[in-house]
Amino acid sequence: MDPQAIVGTSMRDVQAMLERDGQDPRTLELGMDLSLAVAYDSLPDPPVSPAAPLSLAAAAWVPDGVDRIGRLPDAVLRDVVSRLPAKDAARTAALSSRWTGLWRSAPLALVDAHLLPDGGAGGQPRDVLGRDSPGVAAAVSRVLAAHPGPFRCVHLTCSTMDAHRGEIARWLQHLAAKGVQELVFVNRPWPLDLPLPASLFSCASLTRLHIGVWRLPDTRALRRAAGFPNLKELGLYVVVMEDRDLAFLLNRSPVLETLVILGYQTEVRFRLVSRSLRCVQLCFSNFADIAVVDAPRLERLLMWITWGRGSTGNERSRVKIGYAPMLRVVGYLQPEMHGLEIGNTIIKAGIKATASTMVSSVQIMAIEVRFEVRNEVKMLPSFLKCFPNIETLHVQSEKADDPTGKVNLKFWQEAGPIDCVQSHLKELVFHEFRGSRSELAFLKFIAERAQVLEKMVIVVPHGRFSSGEDLNAKLKSLTCAKWASKDCKLKVFTSPSTEGAGPAYNIRVASDFSHPDPFGLIYYHCCCKCSS
Repeated sequence: MDPQAIVGTSMRDVQAMLERDGQDPRTLELGMDLSLAVAYDSLPDPPVSPAAPLSLAAAAWVPDGVDRIGRLPDAVLRDVVSRLPAKDAARTAALSSRWTGLWRSAPLALVDAHLLPDGGAGGQPRDVLGRDSPGVAAAVSRVLAAHPGPFRCVHLTCSTMDAHRGEIARWLQHLAAKGVQELVFVNRPWPLDLPLPASLFSCASLTRLHIGVWRLPDTRALRRAAGFPNLKELGLYVVVMEDRDLAFLLNRSPVLETLVILGYQTEVRFRLVSRSLRCVQLCFSNFADIAVVDAPRLERLLMWITWGRGSTGNERSRVKIGYAPMLRVVGYLQPEMHGLEIGNTIIKAGIKATASTMVSSVQIMAIEVRFEVRNEVKMLPSFLKCFPNIETLHVQSEKADDPTGKVNLKFWQEAGPIDCVQSHLKELVFHEFRGSRSELAFLKFIAERAQVLEKMVIVVPHGRFSSGEDLNAKLKSLTCAKWASKDCKLKVFTSPSTEGAGPAYNIRVASDFSHPDPFGLIYYHCCCKCSS
């Protein structure tokens, strides 16, 4: 179903439309639950937890009965209170008049899931889908009105916001006035295009913002000063907005470093102009164009399950890389879904690489390809030639429903020299190996040409091969090849996922710069090991 047909329509009407078309109306609910589950898994964890209550037993064991906690300076006690869930922080006011003042002056962390009757014991927000409680919204209103601020962190994910339109506008006004620093603001799954109050753009103190299942206000109508001068992290999940609204957000967030877009509800043309962004993640969305125009600090351009008709009307979206001198990590590029453009040059099969068609800064790349679709495989050499300094290459082999031809080793030998393979590639990780002739031809080409290769990792789908002997027999032509790097180690693992599960990806890991390779998730179980 066209996403445009869903926007602005009630769930009941959409289910009726599906039923009239002969489709199971329950698929809508399942699809929304899946999208929201991925979104909730991607949200930052609250900095406080009700699972770690204060221990009164330890406080009772004081030999001389002296209240040593009460002797601590106010600044220390305020720090203690700010690390408590809002309920527990408020309860400290009952200890004494001094604690009342401390609670009111401590930066508060408010998580609405902790206000549920079970105190949030039902699990993470994604585990309480549909558990909207009117009492939670009322409690949020009381806390926001009673506490003078600042609010170090506010997570509002457990209310059907459509039922509380008046309250949510006041919530955002309170948060803007009281200096909220981190805000996670997610509507329940319907309606998909509930208008987000424009007062959000008055929260100038925000450093982290994650919003889900909203329609952004028309940014043309916002006042000139609206924006986020301190915002460093932005997540947009299942959001309705125009291209101009996204451009407005980027323009009004001058220190933004991390951007995540997941489940974009309509087709978008993403045009990146930012002097501050370091990591961009575009996930599970329909992108006609992804254009990096001017991004001098961009280090990661990450695309996970993206598709689009493209600016020329075909079925592929355009991925254009312009000025990004610090770009180090790119993927997943998909020849099936993406048409690559470097500078002003469209990369085609067999194109000769020149200085103007190379992105020399990229060191880690991930590519998703169907090795039984000849036209996709023919694009691989051209893609690789555009990135001459790749040191780590992840290749996700996808199954083709309609195979259109295979390639052999001769194809790769005739593709000409590929600089990154010959001189820079140190690690190849081949995901979802099925043992096809085309896959083996690619792996053998890498083995025979990669002179500095240190590690080749092959990951096979769970249950694909009947035994280790069966797998070793399939790999015999590879292990018997004349490897260009005598020190390279070949390792074979099995994935816990079944065949066709798609590339493993974790949005939170991918945004974390302490993980140098966002595609190298440690989730495999050892199957067998071979040596080259």
